[in-house]
Amino acid sequence: MSQDRLTKMQCEECKSINYYTQKNKKKLQQAGKLELKKHCPKCGKHMPHKEIK
Repeated sequence: MSQDRLTKMQCEECKSINYYTQKNKKKLQQAGKLELKKHCPKCGKHMPHKEIK
């Protein structure tokens, strides 16, 4: 993965950073913050994860 487009994903409930992902380079200006429903190992369930800086 390219390091310049790497974004951190933080769990909404426990606030732990669990995932790193990248956004589409062409759609960076159009899209807001990325939100995905991912499994949180700390909470033990599927929770929404939001992009943080």
